[in-house]
Amino acid sequence: MLRGRPRRGREAHAATGGDPGGGADPLDAAQERRVRAVLALGGVPQADLPDGVQQVRLRLLERAASGREAPRDVSAWAAVVASNLAMDWHRAKRRQERLGERLAALRQPAEHPSGEDSSVLSVAVAQGLGELPDAQRQVVVLRFYADLPVRSIAEQLGVPEGTVKSRLHTAVRALRARLHEDEVV
Repeated sequence: MLRGRPRRGREAHAATGGDPGGGADPLDAAQERRVRAVLALGGVPQADLPDGVQQVRLRLLERAASGREAPRDVSAWAAVVASNLAMDWHRAKRRQERLGERLAALRQPAEHPSGEDSSVLSVAVAQGLGELPDAQRQVVVLRFYADLPVRSIAEQLGVPEGTVKSRLHTAVRALRARLHEDEVV
């Protein structure tokens, strides 16, 4: 086990029988409890704690396998690694939540603000649509109000898909600029 006085170089290699893991668990029971506690206090769910402990073990074994010396205080080192893993877990969770929100927004029409804000937004969008050239207004209405895919719009209008995409891009950019200019959004 990697406790007590740190071993260096050949002495460490010989003590583990040439095996970087030494054939033994690199974390003793007390160190594992500390890692679990740090992960739990860091907000990692109970179900993910065993994976977190395994990640700490893996990093300790990788460190030994790379030839670096063992940490002076394995318990403290493991706690820091566990803390970093907890932060990584939260970052990954936030990324997943943001991705889920984006996908949900693509699947469902966005909820409209209520009351007066909704009326102002509706009027501004209608005015913005009215100012678009006919071809751009047509693809915006078919894509966002009729919910047709680009391929269907292209087939219905008898134009290439690239033309539909270009018109959509130009129209959306113009509408967005108009809504910001009118300070609606």
